[in-house]
Amino acid sequence: MATLHLVGTGTPTPTPQRFGTCHVLQTDGTLLMFDCGPAATHKLVQAGLRPTDVDFLFFTHHHSDHSADYPCFLLCRWDQSTGRENMLQVFGPPPTAKLTENLIGPDGAFAHDWKARVGWPSSQHVHVNRGGSLPRPGPVVEARDVAPGPVTEAAGCRVTAATALHAQPWLESLAYRVDAPGGSVTFTGDTEPCDTLAALAGGTDTLVTNCWDLQETMDANGESPGQTGTLEAAAMAAEAGASRLVLTHTGPALCEARDRAVQQIAEQYDGEIIFGEEGMSIELW
Repeated sequence: MATLHLVGTGTPTPTPQRFGTCHVLQTDGTLLMFDCGPAATHKLVQAGLRPTDVDFLFFTHHHSDHSADYPCFLLCRWDQSTGRENMLQVFGPPPTAKLTENLIGPDGAFAHDWKARVGWPSSQHVHVNRGGSLPRPGPVVEARDVAPGPVTEAAGCRVTAATALHAQPWLESLAYRVDAPGGSVTFTGDTEPCDTLAALAGGTDTLVTNCWDLQETMDANGESPGQTGTLEAAAMAAEAGASRLVLTHTGPALCEARDRAVQQIAEQYDGEIIFGEEGMSIELW
């Protein structure tokens, strides 16, 4: 059984309904998190998921709407741990490893926080009362920069990455595919349609894609490069042969034109179309 949790379905523009991007694939008790946008940690808990249960985090790229909550997630997961949890494994394009070290390394931006919690007697008591033991260890995370190709295997799932075309050369961007015993999911991240993504997504069961705005609007205002519009999302899902298309990273204008967006896509794609909402959980298989 697998469930897709849409923790964050927004963009850099905050609205009352959505802000930033974060998705969690829950399969056989394992949580694989993709991106960690604004307030992701809080929204994760609102979805009934605990940060300490997330063992794998994958970054598509490091725009702030995909990674701004990373320091909060790292510190919360460590602070709430008892020391018996699995080590967090983090994967992403550069500068994933450097960013992690700069945040929680011995000389990182938040070293003052975790060093105080390690040394302060009251924090030590909280840690012990939670089930931990002394001396309290500092945060240890395995963070790796990854490139297109095989990434890792987790709980019977095979994770593969491919290049996504978004904001190169300023930022490297990746899309990810998860192949599990019950099915497959492809997370495009932010991208325009491209051959590398088409190859990655071919035959996937569920395609989770950014969809910024109506296609005609994006083509007219110059916002098409590096992003996906409605008709492009439909074409990508149809080409992949996906049975389900999940729209996320949807801009404010598209949210207001939701019915028109779904109608446009349905004219080119005959699979299930889900206009993603924050807090939505989708049973995949």
